[in-house]
Amino acid sequence: MKIAVVILNWNGVKLLEQFLPSVIQFSPEATVYVADNASTDASVAFVKNNFPTVKIVQNKTNQGFAGGYNDALQHIDAEIYALVNSDIEVTENWLKPILETFETEPKTAIIQPKILDYKRKDYFEYAGAAGGFIDQFGYPFCRGRIFDTLEKDNGQYNDKTEIFWASGACFFIRSTVYTALKGFDEDFFAHQEEIDLCWRAMNKGHIIKYNSESTVYHVGGATLQQANPQKTYLNFRNSLLMLTKNLPQDALLKVLLIRLLLDGIAGVKFTLEGRFVHCWAIIRAHFSFYRLFLTNYKKRENNQVKIYFKMKSIVYGYYVKNGTVFADFI
Repeated sequence: MKIAVVILNWNGVKLLEQFLPSVIQFSPEATVYVADNASTDASVAFVKNNFPTVKIVQNKTNQGFAGGYNDALQHIDAEIYALVNSDIEVTENWLKPILETFETEPKTAIIQPKILDYKRKDYFEYAGAAGGFIDQFGYPFCRGRIFDTLEKDNGQYNDKTEIFWASGACFFIRSTVYTALKGFDEDFFAHQEEIDLCWRAMNKGHIIKYNSESTVYHVGGATLQQANPQKTYLNFRNSLLMLTKNLPQDALLKVLLIRLLLDGIAGVKFTLEGRFVHCWAIIRAHFSFYRLFLTNYKKRENNQVKIYFKMKSIVYGYYVKNGTVFADFI
């Protein structure tokens, strides 16, 4: 199968210098691309001068993660897209088990490898870990990561299994599926667009899988740190947009109202902790959601899956019942 490894870059010359060599070394089956999101640093010149085998796609503007990939992938011919963050270190033979799954399972449309922490290589990494799910109210969680609690990798997720969403940090998708779904939703700009895409794929009958036989290491937060209020804004807003688009019709109003209430409680918690900028980020997220509500409601289709959540409330299970690992909830 023809596979393209596509690294989206924005002013990340130092990351490219550190991590691009491993991608080139361990990806002989693939054509490697750097999709540059209108960088103002020396990224493009650096790649041209040091890695002549790497192909470059230059986007005219910075449209974030969603728009950046949508723009770049129009110019890339491959059966499989491997969308890889610029702060990912790959390992030997990381592509082989992924390609074998695509070749033997035609209904599988999206795959995520095991994602471990680059800084603590025996721990799972925040962005995806061992495959993602959501609860009834749209809060994402992973096998190996519940909110900020990360599990040590003791082989407990050494398997191949169906999941609800695959991490955008290292995201494999059939190009035909990506095109049919019209790619990532550019209203999201960045954060949770991969969950939305996976949900839409599932609504179309596609299967999303995790495959632990492929392992990568992720730095995480290299573009936007976890403590950045802009990340809080995007995550809260985009989660509401995703629910508006994909929830079953009979659950839409109830779930949105409860979610808005829970967001308010989160805002109060941030305030009590003295993190006022994050409370303000939630308020901004809600106003942006209200502005975008009608536009995103019109994106709804008529084939939403009824059972979309793994558990009713990960918030209750984590903060009230004191569950900390995936096994506590399932």
